[in-house]
Amino acid sequence: MTNAGKYHLLEGTSADGEYDLLVTPESAGWGYSGLRVLTLQPGETHALSTGDSEYLILPLTGGCTVTAGGEVFELEGRSGVFASVTDFAYLPPTSQAQINSASGGRFALPSARTQRGGLPARYGCKEDVPVELRGAGACSRQVNNYCLPGTFDAEQLLVCEVLTPGGNWSSYPPHKHDEGRPGQESELEEIYYFEISGGERAFGYQRVYGTEERPIDVLAEVRSGDTVLIPHGWHGPSIAAPGYDLYYLNVMAGPGQERAWLICDDPAHGWVRSTWESQDVDDRLPFGIQETNR
Repeated sequence: MTNAGKYHLLEGTSADGEYDLLVTPESAGWGYSGLRVLTLQPGETHALSTGDSEYLILPLTGGCTVTAGGEVFELEGRSGVFASVTDFAYLPPTSQAQINSASGGRFALPSARTQRGGLPARYGCKEDVPVELRGAGACSRQVNNYCLPGTFDAEQLLVCEVLTPGGNWSSYPPHKHDEGRPGQESELEEIYYFEISGGERAFGYQRVYGTEERPIDVLAEVRSGDTVLIPHGWHGPSIAAPGYDLYYLNVMAGPGQERAWLICDDPAHGWVRSTWESQDVDDRLPFGIQETNR
């Protein structure tokens, strides 16, 4: 590990010959969540064996064709993460897949280890992706809910994107999901993968801190391509510096028999939610609608 620390992975520190980013349950030191980021040159094909995990193929930039189990999924993709939501593909465990991009692009491959594997490979249409505006005022952000309970079926995997206008805070108030408490909190390992508008000098910040019983202390300056691992503890805020819009991909999975995303706010800061009632949602949201004017 570099001086980025155990939980903050700088761009390239978790790359290998195939992937720009490679986070496995083993490399993260946990049991379920994983993420790969893949760049394909025009006409290039990548072979993926899903093994004991389920995967999404989620275009970040560009489109691709995914072939698996006799199915062919044509993913139109997008020009970039701030431009629009994207279509995607789901692959169950024990799949042998080919990912080909005629024009080239970058693709996120979030994954979750599972022993179930009863779902088929299938296509996720971008028109069916719920886009949610959360918070208000300086806590306004956009959430693209790709693979959450009630939006898209999976065995263990949960995936969404959060887009935060420059100067705003998201993942706030700080919250956690590291205990299995039925109806209150679900135990989930989480990965944050960041991209930031504004070029190579653009930056944001991510905070993670623990409880007395399970300490963790991360304050990371993040740039495009960086990743933060959250095994437990309160996480937030995610801070978009003024002038730089912040994007992060959330990948979550855990041991619970019920696939659920249940969180607990830090009681020291949960009161902030009540202030949103008197504030408007940031008029820079949603992203994509005003893309030509940004």
